[in-house]
Amino acid sequence: MAVYLPDFINLGLGDTLWAVMVYLLFATAFCRWSIVRTALVALAFCYLIEISQLYHAPWIDAIRANRLGGLVLGFGFLWSDIIAYTLGVGSAVLFESFAHRVPLLRNHLYKDR
Repeated sequence: MAVYLPDFINLGLGDTLWAVMVYLLFATAFCRWSIVRTALVALAFCYLIEISQLYHAPWIDAIRANRLGGLVLGFGFLWSDIIAYTLGVGSAVLFESFAHRVPLLRNHLYKDR
């Protein structure tokens, strides 16, 4: 499927989905937080991980050499990742805001709130 998508989508899609996952993890773990608070914390987390890629001490590069450490911490800072994180969290916020307004989704997704 990646063959049929433009390169700019292929390059940012993984980071966008990662940011959606981070948002959903925070929204699940802290379900009493507002959507705005959850979005700000998720964005701050994503941005801090990206900024940490500017730091290359031997101990953190050793963690990045591990497959899981490399997936979580990344390897190099890219401004395009910041844009992808913003789009990912923004799309998750739009979906959750939409889900609050649609009765069918609200009843199934938020019955314990």
